[in-house]
Amino acid sequence: MFATMYSTQAILPEIGRDFDVSPSAAGLTISVVVLALALSALVWGPLSDRIGRKRSIVLASALLVAPTVGAGLAPTFGVLLVFRALQGFCMPGLLAVGLPYVTEALVPAIGGQAMGYFVSSLIAGGLIGRIGVALLTAAVGWRWAIGGLAVLPFGAALLMQRALVDLPLPERTAGRLRGARQQLRNRNLLRTALVGSTFFFAFVGVFSYAPYRLERPPYGLGTATSSLIFLFWLVGVATPLVGRLSDRVGWQRIALAALGLAAAGIALTLASALPAVLLGLALLALANFGGVTAAQIGVSRASVVDRGAASAVYFTIYYALGSLAAFVPGLAWQAWAWDGVALLELCVIGGVGAVLAVEGHAARDERDRHELGRRRELAEDDDSDDGRGRR
Repeated sequence: MFATMYSTQAILPEIGRDFDVSPSAAGLTISVVVLALALSALVWGPLSDRIGRKRSIVLASALLVAPTVGAGLAPTFGVLLVFRALQGFCMPGLLAVGLPYVTEALVPAIGGQAMGYFVSSLIAGGLIGRIGVALLTAAVGWRWAIGGLAVLPFGAALLMQRALVDLPLPERTAGRLRGARQQLRNRNLLRTALVGSTFFFAFVGVFSYAPYRLERPPYGLGTATSSLIFLFWLVGVATPLVGRLSDRVGWQRIALAALGLAAAGIALTLASALPAVLLGLALLALANFGGVTAAQIGVSRASVVDRGAASAVYFTIYYALGSLAAFVPGLAWQAWAWDGVALLELCVIGGVGAVLAVEGHAARDERDRHELGRRRELAEDDDSDDGRGRR
């Protein structure tokens, strides 16, 4: 899924030149996928409750083959966008259903290692979709590179049909839509969704237009070489440490620190020296994986009921807002080049960081008032007990 989702990100300049479209228009090849994923996220979850997790996963993987081939054969830019959107509609069957499948089928057997393997596969898919496609594009052209990715979902569908354990149908409860509506009024959940979406917006926006900058003077890097910046995805192996640290200091403090690190990284990319730019991109990647992990921990703690609905609402908001990440920064690039992209991202990060800090301060004040009130009640009870004892 991740290989096909971001398959155009590293080769946006190539697609733009081939179809004679602007950078922001080329960025739509990512935005339409993410938006389609957001719109269909709430469909695949209930479908898997009805027909089973394994059938949903295999079906989604098989359905992903045709639009992937179609994307490589697209005669016009509009047709390419249609096939990319169709890819997006298939993807939640692998993400939104794959996550509970891992939890239900594998975690009871091998514990947290199962989730570690799952996260590692996402990172590997992202690297294939970026670096692999860029290298193939340099060798055989972008059409073969993108269309050739169809072998992954095709082979996966055959393998999963044979290898995955067929779980019993999950127990369904009434009021699933009502639970989702209630979660839409959950202030804590909405705050975590805003934070996660901010990291997604900054990460996708910066890494989508970094190849444009690196192809220009004074760097003059080719498509294959500039795509190596996506090796910074490997810093995602540090995310288990974020989970442990959040248990000690809280997810909001981790998220705030990650926002600060992301801002510092983006500011570094404004330098003209290539090492500084690369260091900034590496810091942004580290901040993204740490911040998104913290936000997902926040989702698990935002509600003690309807956690499935809470997760679905989170991912819907996350990808809906993230769908703008490859288009809006493109407008900034066209108007003010890299300075515009960096300034836009810094403004978004600064605004959300301020909201998170204010909300967190208000939440701490509320807890302090509650604790003070509880202590007063205990003191009054003690005074009453002392008075009765003296009498």
